[in-house]
Formats: sequence, C-alpha cells, structure tokens
Amino acid sequence: MKTENVQYLAFRLKPGEDLQAGIEKRVKENGISAGWISTCVGSLTDYQIRFANQPEASTGSGHFEIVSLVGTLSTQGSHIHISISDSTGKTTGGHLMPGCKIYTTAEIVLQYANDITFARENDGTTPWKELQVREK
Repeated sequence: MKTENVQYLAFRLKPGEDLQAGIEKRVKENGISAGWISTCVGSLTDYQIRFANQPEASTGSGHFEIVSLVGTLSTQGSHIHISISDSTGKTTGGHLMPGCKIYTTAEIVLQYANDITFARENDGTTPWKELQVREK
C-alpha cells in the first residue's frame, strides 16, 4: 500500500504535561486515523514504562532524556514505545504508559495519512489486538 497524502503536525509539550496524554490529545483533535511518530526530543522527570511481557508498568523519578519515541497512532488506538536515558547514560525502554511527565520539553513531529486507517483488532495471530491497515 502506498500513500501520497502525507501531512505533518509539530508541537511542543511543556513541563509537567503527560507525554502520552499530550500525544493522544493531538491525535483526537486532528482526527488522525493513520499516523506515526516522526521524531521526539525532550526530557522527563517521571516515567511509567511497561517492559516486555510484563503485566504492570515500572516507574521511576529523576531526570531522563528521551532518546527515542516511536509508534503508530490512531483515534482507534495507538501503540507507542519509548527509550530514556539517565544521567549516567543508562538507557531503558518499553511501552509508553500514562505518567511520563515532561521535565523541560518534548518537541514532537507526527506524520499522518488521510487515505488509510489504522485499526486494532484481534486477527488470531496473537492474543492481542494488532495493527490492521485499511484503505479509506
């Protein structure tokens, strides 16, 4: 599937804002049905990240650099992963959860296509709702 109809949305989250909530707010406000994170740089004071195959999020407080933020975005459900590093450069990452609070900034650029839709549905390949891409 190839799309020629790609747009972008650039914004900044400020100190104290929740990273996941800030992204989801823009997705809903702009009616993004098929988007992805192009780039993000910034920092956190608190994190909530769910590590691979774990039922609950791990948490921490301090000062952390956002070194990677990737994911698929949709008003029908988003899937976002984050990597952060501490003051020693130790890096950790996993599934972005609510509770990741911005320290100084999060400068985010999203891209999205208006001629496709991302949906999350059980398709029998895993026990979870997985990405389904559909043309509009």
